[in-house]
Amino acid sequence: MGLTSDIENCRLCAARFATTQTAHAPRPVVWFRPSARLLIAGQAPGMRVHKSGQPFTDPSGDRLRDWLGVDKAAFYDRNKVAIVPMAFCFPGYDAKGSDLPPPEICGQTWHDRVMSDLPDVRLRVLVGAAAHRYHLGVKTGVTDTVADWRDHAPHTFVLPHPSWRNTGWLKKHPWFAEDVLPALRARVREVLDD
Repeated sequence: MGLTSDIENCRLCAARFATTQTAHAPRPVVWFRPSARLLIAGQAPGMRVHKSGQPFTDPSGDRLRDWLGVDKAAFYDRNKVAIVPMAFCFPGYDAKGSDLPPPEICGQTWHDRVMSDLPDVRLRVLVGAAAHRYHLGVKTGVTDTVADWRDHAPHTFVLPHPSWRNTGWLKKHPWFAEDVLPALRARVREVLDD
């Protein structure tokens, strides 16, 4: 069995997920091949992705594709784009109906192996605080990390999560759309068109 099969068959969090409000079984969403040149590192799948088995099949995905300047065909081309969340499964909801954080055991178990299986990545797009922390080792909040995006470009771009919950953040920080997104789109085109 290969790495993707190992992850797809992972059941490390079965007992944990059974105790959530959703009481669901693990369904790892694995979306990468060693030939990928663009890495999208996110948080964890949501309920819609859990049901579809395909990453970012929700309004967050629509917003992220817009930010990247790519259509669905390019976004879902596993030969060019690896989508690797900090947890491969939907973590479930808490008692208030909010998403639980990605279980750390997932990243601890799989991420170093996945990263070593992606030797051709030329651009990392880090989406959300959990991805920022793992890939950059930062302890700053999302706003400060994203504001320092030039420190990591052109090989890494740091983004807030594209969730509708961050619409207020985007309005409060217009520099993100004005400065970060044009540079990001240009770099994505360069990497995917090469």
